[in-house]
Amino acid sequence: MKKMGAIMRCLVLLLVIAAFAACASTPKQASTGEIIDDSVITTKIKSLLAADDILKAFQISVETRKGIVQLSGFVNSQSAVNKAGSIARSVQGVKSVKNDLIVK
Repeated sequence: MKKMGAIMRCLVLLLVIAAFAACASTPKQASTGEIIDDSVITTKIKSLLAADDILKAFQISVETRKGIVQLSGFVNSQSAVNKAGSIARSVQGVKSVKNDLIVK
């Protein structure tokens, strides 16, 4: 009977350890806080781009993952590419910007 109780305690302990290990964020998975932060960054950048007189005419896609922003779409000049990148970098929480905008 004592052996059965010891085995059950070990199993419960292993289950608890496995549960905690499963909850930790990994380099390939973002935590809930990171996802919320990324969506806030994306929203701020999109609103700043929409408020800009030159850039609001273009459809610029903004994606953020772990603070790294990717801009994509088409614009009509290199100055628009530079300005969009500058706006994205100005937002708090942005670690880097991958500017994939294409001049058409």
